[in-house]
Amino acid sequence: MIRVSNLSKTYLIWKTPFSRLFVPLVVSLCGKLFPNYATRITQKYCQPVHALSQIDFSVATGDSLGIIGLNGSGKSTLLQIIAGTLQATAGEVEVKGRVAALLELGSGFDPEFTGRENVFLNASILGLSKSEIQDRYDEIVAFADIGDFIHRPVKTYSSGMMVRLAFAVQVHVDPDVLIVDEALSVGDARFQAKALAKIEEILKRGTTLLFVGHDLSAVRAFCNRALLLDKGRVVKAGLPDDVIAEYLFIVQKDRVEESGLGVALQRHDKGFAASGFDIVKAEFLEMGQHATLAYGDQVALVVDVQKTIVVECPVLILDIIDSRGMQLGGRRIAIPEFNGVRRLRVNLDCTYQKGIYRIRIRLVSAPSIELTVMMSRYDELLSIEMIDDVRDKFTGLFPLPMDAVWEGESQS
Repeated sequence: MIRVSNLSKTYLIWKTPFSRLFVPLVVSLCGKLFPNYATRITQKYCQPVHALSQIDFSVATGDSLGIIGLNGSGKSTLLQIIAGTLQATAGEVEVKGRVAALLELGSGFDPEFTGRENVFLNASILGLSKSEIQDRYDEIVAFADIGDFIHRPVKTYSSGMMVRLAFAVQVHVDPDVLIVDEALSVGDARFQAKALAKIEEILKRGTTLLFVGHDLSAVRAFCNRALLLDKGRVVKAGLPDDVIAEYLFIVQKDRVEESGLGVALQRHDKGFAASGFDIVKAEFLEMGQHATLAYGDQVALVVDVQKTIVVECPVLILDIIDSRGMQLGGRRIAIPEFNGVRRLRVNLDCTYQKGIYRIRIRLVSAPSIELTVMMSRYDELLSIEMIDDVRDKFTGLFPLPMDAVWEGESQS
């Protein structure tokens, strides 16, 4: 559905408004006769900024690709070129089918038109006839849930209302390709949950998805492939967990350098680790790296932690992850003062639904929640397979503590 070949985008930053007019005029007049002079004068008055450099990837029909990266890495520029709202400097983009794109707040809306008028305008741009829009209008309005504001000018909308209406239009036009930028983060929690459920629904119908955002859990949940951009280049592509691990390494490496802790992070096949504050070994007692358990079984996890440097408020964080990469819960465990290697034993009561779960371990410096700096991270190190089907006992993946009492009866 999407093929991107050797794509590049360069912005020209002019030193003065006059140079923006003067230099292209000189180049057009003298460029063929004096190419060296034209190059020198362009370099003197113009600074190129390479937003994207030689991007190559393809997305098959029904596939879902998550694009992640730090701010300024070129994610939004890439999506705008694919959506056709921005022209590339070099390279080719081929997109098949109807494309619906939610790129930025208010894109595609006329602020003077009412919400109703913008629904018809936006949907017609996406290729729907007037009768098709009328057939879907009530569903769009119900999904947006903005009340009487649908009859008011869009310029009177809040940012959240703008996103709700824009997203409602995009997902109800039966797109072949859906492009979602970080605009969904503007909506409230209830709308985000409804929007993500709608994305999951249209993916089941075979829609191709391009998803950009900093919500790594959403990338894991909806995307079967991921792409990591850094300074306009693709630095890693592959399975979401592998790409996310690389992204987190880049983020934490910068944070550790900025924090002045005086340690270096090293990448390894399970994550990354700081020299002098690391996990030497982690396994289930008598079971190794993988434990096969029945409902209610207890398993002992042992973790050997090496600490040979001074770390302010060292903490071990242990998380339980489901098969889709969603975090179910976890525990922050304070690490005592020592120098060398010390063993931690964690006894887990495994009361989960049937399935496979992973253990993630992180070592952090945590003077406070806000000042926490991750120094070591291990993914896919350990796994638990639950073999009992216990859907008759509780809903969801694990039981929640609660008491249920009918009036006139004893507690149950």
